[in-house]
Amino acid sequence: MSEKTFENLTALLRENQACFRVVEHPTAGKSEEVAKIRGTAIGQGAKALVCKVKGNGVKQAVLAVLPADKQADLGKIAEYLGGTKTSLASPKEVNELTDCVFGAIPPFSFHPALKLIVDPSLLERYDELAFNAGTLERSVILNTQDYARIVEPDLVAFAQAAK
Repeated sequence: MSEKTFENLTALLRENQACFRVVEHPTAGKSEEVAKIRGTAIGQGAKALVCKVKGNGVKQAVLAVLPADKQADLGKIAEYLGGTKTSLASPKEVNELTDCVFGAIPPFSFHPALKLIVDPSLLERYDELAFNAGTLERSVILNTQDYARIVEPDLVAFAQAAK
């Protein structure tokens, strides 16, 4: 659990005068459960996946952020970066790149080797985004426009309907 990630994140949001609030809650396993606890829609959840893109001389770690009610098309992420294959990072790699466990990763990259990409649909559907903020017991609900302004992400259409 990363208190440091939470502190870095909230400091960044305050510095950039973002409109946000912190919600303390019990640990919840699924996106549906945590959305209910937060009082938000599942699609407001910003799901952050740590991926590795390889092939064609490409070797890149990526933080791919999409709505929690969608699934990632890993092939589209590889295609965008010129690689041939994208896989999810191991728990060890996730910890090294984010200082967080699966499920607690905020949609922000604080590591220079971790490239941030965001599916545009995340920024188009709701006025606020919700995400775990370094721990499984604490979430941030953030104005969507503030998020886009602060992170200035590469927009890549890689989300698809959940199966």
